[in-house]
Amino acid sequence: MLCFHLKAGLFSSGADTGKGKSKMSKHTTHGFHCLKGKSNHDMEDYVVSEFKKKEDSELGLFAIFDGHLGHDVAKYLQSHLFDNILKQVEISHDFWTNMEDAIRRAYRSTDAEILDKAKVLGRGGSTAVTAILINSQKLVVGNVGDSRAVMCKNGVAEQLSVDHEPSTEKRLIESRGGFVSNLPGDVPRVDGQLAVARAFGDKSLKLHLSSEPDVKVVTIDDDTEFIILASDGIWKVMSNQEAVDAIKNIKDAQSAAKHLIEAAVSKKSKDDISCIIVRFR
Repeated sequence: MLCFHLKAGLFSSGADTGKGKSKMSKHTTHGFHCLKGKSNHDMEDYVVSEFKKKEDSELGLFAIFDGHLGHDVAKYLQSHLFDNILKQVEISHDFWTNMEDAIRRAYRSTDAEILDKAKVLGRGGSTAVTAILINSQKLVVGNVGDSRAVMCKNGVAEQLSVDHEPSTEKRLIESRGGFVSNLPGDVPRVDGQLAVARAFGDKSLKLHLSSEPDVKVVTIDDDTEFIILASDGIWKVMSNQEAVDAIKNIKDAQSAAKHLIEAAVSKKSKDDISCIIVRFR
């Protein structure tokens, strides 16, 4: 099972790629690229990258779901998380004015659905980083886990998401009755198993694992050049600024996403990698 776009089918090659543009703003474009890593399991990344009309607004919906212990939870998120977020428009009158709470509610309800379907979806889980672009003017980023969103403004990188690492959330995990251990392996893991402190799914760890997202709202202004959404296969080997510098002169968003993945591979990244670039000028 390979990383694939919401509107695309399954691909038999190790890469998936695509592009699109806003109908509302001629300067806003997006492109994505995915590459299977050197692991011996199937590709576990899923991507959403599209524009959608909602009421009188145009929404850019962008997300990367990085699965673990299987791809089923990531695939479920690809099909359901944005639908659950957009349902908040219908059930909550404060969606447009208080989108942070709407996203938190949708993350919680989606995780509850996944846990209820654990017999079908399996024991695995997934990280998520989502970005909703409203009329190319406002960006709402939510995330659980270690996939990351980074903004470039006048050539300077600014991280928009929070890396949920077991070492930084050790007290929270221990307060839930869990523990953080570097054994087995060489990275901190929740209960010695999972290398992220927040994720969807993972029913066997859920008592000690949070699925509460961090949410940030930013304004897209004239200084905003582009946004990067990428799985941790890039961030394990590149800093935010290195990633921005690698693609700042590539105007085509799809080409930029591909180039950034190639740069990570050249730095010996062996993980599955998915990347979305949204350009504003």
